Amino acid sequence: MNARRDATGPARPPHFSDDAWIEVLSAMDRTYANLVDYQERLERQNAELMEMRGFLTAILSSMSDVLIVADRAGRIAQVSRSVVTMTGRSEAEALGAPLEDMFGAGQHPMLTTVLQKVRERRRGASFECDLVTPQGPEPLDLSVAPRLDDRGRVDGYVLTGRPLGALRKAYAELTESHDALKTAQSFLVRNEKLASLGRLLAGVAHELNNPISFVYANTHALERYVGKFESYFARVQDGASRDELIALRRDLRLDREIANLREAINGARDGAERVRDIVEDLRRLSSDGSGETVVFDLGETARIAAEWVLRGMKQPVRLETAIERAEVAGRMGHAQQVVMNLVQNAVDALDGREGGVIRLSVRPEGALAVLVVADNGPGVAEGARASIFDPFFTTKPVGRGTGLGLSISHKIAEEHGGTLSLAETKDGAAFRLELPLAGGGGA
Repeated sequence: MNARRDATGPARPPHFSDDAWIEVLSAMDRTYANLVDYQERLERQNAELMEMRGFLTAILSSMSDVLIVADRAGRIAQVSRSVVTMTGRSEAEALGAPLEDMFGAGQHPMLTTVLQKVRERRRGASFECDLVTPQGPEPLDLSVAPRLDDRGRVDGYVLTGRPLGALRKAYAELTESHDALKTAQSFLVRNEKLASLGRLLAGVAHELNNPISFVYANTHALERYVGKFESYFARVQDGASRDELIALRRDLRLDREIANLREAINGARDGAERVRDIVEDLRRLSSDGSGETVVFDLGETARIAAEWVLRGMKQPVRLETAIERAEVAGRMGHAQQVVMNLVQNAVDALDGREGGVIRLSVRPEGALAVLVVADNGPGVAEGARASIFDPFFTTKPVGRGTGLGLSISHKIAEEHGGTLSLAETKDGAAFRLELPLAGGGGA
């Protein structure tokens, strides 16, 4: 039987009806369309795969850390460019080689144990090992992660590592930078303290002048008294009669001068003790705060620091204190600097205002010693509150401040395990310093 050939398609068998043959042709068209669509999807996926391969190649070429991909048997399947550079092996030499060849012989048992553990637990692990390089062993901080197939089985391993030499160098540089910052901070603390002490010179001169003048005047009185007694005892030595001595004693007023002599001695001693106290306070204020941690009374330290700041001020400012004993452990010189900065800021805020008052309080609260310095000045503007402790931030005119006082004070409080904050107050400004009490208990 001869088949009939269609003009537009393959020959149709004679026993096929027109409808059946049309169905066959439609099925062929659908199959061909599906094949074309499948081919287009394959081409797109192939393009995406090539793009992803290029992307991964770029990553493997650019990354500085070590990356090694191994199959389940522990043979190298892929390496990063950094591995080729560090080991001196070409990529062709590395691919297919046992993973152990990359590391020192003494570390092969540890590597085998880690791979087995990763395979059993399906979880990554880290350890230190030495990568074999032409320059010698290169220590690595190596992380091993499992590669899982579609069914969740371990199909290989991914090893990533960073040379510990670079990490140790970075740590050394970080430590060096930290030490430099600590040195710079100590330098700023000392400079800020010197600036504060410079503002106190006028008050210091006045404080020293009063007792020294008192001692000087009493020494003149003592010299006069000594002259009278020398004259009297010279006549006694010459054998003067009783009546002559009584008359001389009356003329020299020795009875009155004896009482005055006692007063002059007491006055000179009081003046000398006052000078001694001033020098002792100055010695405390001039300490740089370095050295070992000591236990000191924050209240007494704050009182001395506040009084010295106010001694050098020209404008009349009244200091109100409510101080209780509160012992803290730390560097007393640094604590004094914090109080001096806070009181000086309060004085500057009260410049030109009548009835300026600074309130200083120290009290224990639980395990903390709390110091508050408040004033009745204009307060801190809302826009400046967020930046008040930033370095070099200041609201004072040029030449009136460095902008470091509050920043340094905030850092000192943190180093002592405490905090320095801007407290809420109805009028003016208030700063609150909290430091742990020595021993963590009450005052």
